[in-house]
Amino acid sequence: MYRINNGRKLNMPILKRRADKIALLARQREIIYHTQDLMVLWGVYNKNTLYTTIKRLVQKGDIFRIYKGMYAILPVSKINPWLIGLSALHGFGYVSAETILSKMGAINQLSSIITLIGNKSLKFKIANHNYVCRKLNNKFLHRPLDLMEVDGVRQASAERAAADMLFFNPKFHFDNKKLLNLTKVKELQKEIYDLA
Repeated sequence: MYRINNGRKLNMPILKRRADKIALLARQREIIYHTQDLMVLWGVYNKNTLYTTIKRLVQKGDIFRIYKGMYAILPVSKINPWLIGLSALHGFGYVSAETILSKMGAINQLSSIITLIGNKSLKFKIANHNYVCRKLNNKFLHRPLDLMEVDGVRQASAERAAADMLFFNPKFHFDNKKLLNLTKVKELQKEIYDLA
């Protein structure tokens, strides 16, 4: 079936190309993409064409805009907020400190701020979630001790989160130390942060 638009023929292959772009995203392991990711995946290197394609896919509800330059194949409300924060860093990072310690009960204060550890210091808000990223020197940041990935989200163990917290605030008070293996916390401090 053809439709005439300004003398040009538009036919099914155009729809197929759009469907191919969506299918390609669906086959990836990722949920969230930056503009540069879409450019490489789709092989669309003309910026105007790329931005137009993204705009049309967003308007049709095929992809969802998280914020400028960051898109997802699911609505924001269906994505883990920790994953959104880590994706916004656009680099290596993990969830740690107050967020992990609060979740596991080592501190009583429930923080509405999601704490990330990365290579830059940032505060930002996305989709009603507040984030703070604490900057950690790369020589410490990339030490994988007691980091795990759960549902695509890199996060610290309770002991790694405690070691991170004590690195940033050596006088930090834990409300429930019984939930932490303090011997392991000290070992991690020594191994990660070269503390004696």
